[in-house]
Amino acid sequence: MSRFVTLSLICVSFAVAAYPNHASAEAAPGIHVDVDEVASTRTVVPVDGITSSGQPDEATFRVFADAGYSAVIDMRGPEEDRGLDNEQAVIEGLGMDYILMPLTSREQISFDTARELDEVLQGIDGPVLVHCASGNRVGAVLALRHSLSGASNEESIAHGKNAGLTRLEDVVLERLGEN
Repeated sequence: MSRFVTLSLICVSFAVAAYPNHASAEAAPGIHVDVDEVASTRTVVPVDGITSSGQPDEATFRVFADAGYSAVIDMRGPEEDRGLDNEQAVIEGLGMDYILMPLTSREQISFDTARELDEVLQGIDGPVLVHCASGNRVGAVLALRHSLSGASNEESIAHGKNAGLTRLEDVVLERLGEN
C-alpha cells in the first residue's frame, strides 16, 4: 500500500472518529481540552463540532476565537464564579456567540437536556466550545447525546469520559438505564 493511501486512510479514520454523531466504540479524540494547556501553548485545534473544557479565562477564550471557534456554550449556573466580570461580554467582544445553558442540578443531566444541546448545536456554524467548571457536566450531557445517536451505553460512557465526565458517571449510568 502506498504512503499516500495509508495517510489518506489515517485521515479518514480521524475524521470519522471526530464526527459528533458517530457511534464508534472509541471516543473521538480531542473533545476535552485542558484550559491551562490551551493558555500556555496558545493553541487549540478546532474540531468539526464540539470541544469541552473547564472554565477558561479571558486569554484562553481569545485562543479559541483566534482558532476559529464561533460560539461558546456556558453550562455553569448564573451564581457560579467564572473569574470574569462578564463572560458574555468577553466572548461577544471576541466575535463569538455566547449561549448560557445552565446545569445546576443532577436532575438536569437528562436526555431532554441532551436534546436541547443538540438543537442548539445544530444552529451553530463552526466549532463550539462547551464548558462548565471542570468539564464534568459537559461530559455527562455529551454522553447522553451520544446515546441518542445510537451508541451503546458503553460507547456513550467512553464518549462522555473523553469529554470530561467524572463524578457524574453514576447519574449518566442511571439515565442510560432508564432509556
